[in-house]
Amino acid sequence: MSVPVAKEVKKEILNKIEGGQSVKEVAEQYGISTKTVYRWLKETKDSYVSAKQYNKLKRENELLKKLLGMAVLELERKKK
Repeated sequence: MSVPVAKEVKKEILNKIEGGQSVKEVAEQYGISTKTVYRWLKETKDSYVSAKQYNKLKRENELLKKLLGMAVLELERKKK
């Protein structure tokens, strides 16, 4: 029988894995199965991007396009 894990603890576990710790190490530390952790990882990857994240990525993409355009123009000026 599995015991429910608090959302905060689940988030902490996933953050540790994202930070570079191994799934096995973190699972042992918290006394849960690696299978459970891998299921949580799959669920987070399958979830949708929030509107806030989407807008941030959109702004970042626009900035990168501008920077690339400026770099291309600078290269063209140096060629002439």
